[in-house]
Amino acid sequence: MDNSSTGKYLKIVILCALLSGFISPTIYSNQIQPGDSLYDISHAFDKEDLIRGERLFYGLVYMAEKSINCASCHNTGVSDTLNWNPNAMDISMKFKRKNAKDLSRVLLNPAGKKMAEVHKGFDLVPGDIILIKAYMDSFTAQGLRKEKPVITNFILSIVAVLLMLYSISDLIFIKKVKSKWIHLLILLGTGMFIANRLVVDAIAVGRSRDYSPDQPIKFSHAIHAGQNGTDCLYCHSSAEYSKTAGIPSANVCMNCHLLVRSGTRSGAFEISKVIESYEKNNPIDWIKVHNLPDHVFFSHAQHVGVGNLKCQECHGPVEKMDRITQVTDMSMGWCINCHREKKVNFHDNKFYSEYEDMGKKMKENKIDSVTVEMIGGTDCMKCHY
Repeated sequence: MDNSSTGKYLKIVILCALLSGFISPTIYSNQIQPGDSLYDISHAFDKEDLIRGERLFYGLVYMAEKSINCASCHNTGVSDTLNWNPNAMDISMKFKRKNAKDLSRVLLNPAGKKMAEVHKGFDLVPGDIILIKAYMDSFTAQGLRKEKPVITNFILSIVAVLLMLYSISDLIFIKKVKSKWIHLLILLGTGMFIANRLVVDAIAVGRSRDYSPDQPIKFSHAIHAGQNGTDCLYCHSSAEYSKTAGIPSANVCMNCHLLVRSGTRSGAFEISKVIESYEKNNPIDWIKVHNLPDHVFFSHAQHVGVGNLKCQECHGPVEKMDRITQVTDMSMGWCINCHREKKVNFHDNKFYSEYEDMGKKMKENKIDSVTVEMIGGTDCMKCHY
């Protein structure tokens, strides 16, 4: 073989070696090698891989005559009840920047006692965990599934309007239906329904009774205020002297959670969010539940500091709530009725000393009590100015 032939074959061998460097990762990317590299396969997962990962997550794949359903504990949709387990979005976001081996440690060898009991007997091979991790990564983009809103009243309103228009047009122009009482019955029924919907919906504008949003951290007032007996003013310390009750900073939370790192119900997952917020100096984005219109003035200092009202009188039995819910409609009528019925304490209260006439009448037994209404509590300018 001459030198030219040798050089030619050598070039071919080198070219094949270079090509194999690009081709082999694609061909063998799904072949699991022993050791830590079991979890270090990085490639673009196709649709079938993600479907397989989703089926594993939902427990639709049986392994050794047993399925493992992650979604049974970690909800994949928005829920109106408190699930102490982190939802699918939470755990997916936590492990998005971690590898499959980190996920395997949690799945197969969890640290918490409760989690270890639930995960006992999990039989997942590295390939399965990789596919679950791939699905979880894709889940961060789609987020929790939201239930479609009920539009029954909207559909009924459209039907009522169409019936009303048809009845009017038939009564005046078409005249197919001979009995006029049928038209009158339709007009009366549809008119009452439409009027009712307009009134009910108009009254509901700006009100949010039963509002209970998902919070960034599953904080339970039932545990903190109820079970542990924490005073409301310990966290909402500005309620006695400020317009707002205030939202406690992570510093307040860390007064306890410097030591308490695991909850009896939520484990360490939720408390770790507080610790991370504190260590990174990032405020927790709590969602306000009780909201009043912008044109309404309300002061916690007036009600809590001066009036000595308990939080439960406006916010309901918060010490029994895992999820804070707005229990009253907080309408103007609700406030006015309270001001008409609520008696103020004139004794040992410096704020009411300026109402000398009322105090004098009480001493002379001309009146036995003073309501908020009697000292201007129903004047428009007290709340709207």
